[in-house]
Amino acid sequence: METISHFCIMQLKDRNFEPEFKFKTSRSSGAGGQHVNTTETKVELIWIVNESALVSEAEKAKLLKKLAGSINDKGELRINSSESRSQASNKERVISKFYSLLEKALKKEKKRIPTKVPKAVKENILKKKKLHSFKKEERRFNPKNLL
Repeated sequence: METISHFCIMQLKDRNFEPEFKFKTSRSSGAGGQHVNTTETKVELIWIVNESALVSEAEKAKLLKKLAGSINDKGELRINSSESRSQASNKERVISKFYSLLEKALKKEKKRIPTKVPKAVKENILKKKKLHSFKKEERRFNPKNLL
């Protein structure tokens, strides 16, 4: 129980997720000429959400819900980067993407406070409705107007 509350207080950047990461490299596509064809600069970070010891159960549930589109059937969160020609800088980018993605997903949502529609707006809506109905009424065929 103490560890769960400890994680909630702890910032994401303070937790060291690096031992839980698996990195996979491959050849990048796009510009770069012969360099791209010979070096594996594309880096993919794989992190298994359910196996993480650094995230509480409540946070795991929130992550699974919010990042459902990014997490596959095995529970793996996969993030990749091939922006740079350097594998090291792509690795740094992937790690920073990971932390920003987690921060965004675990950010506490503000509760929406419902507001009342102002009286002037309600009156304006009614005025527009009456004007519209009057316009339609004028277009209708009325035999009395022929006499």
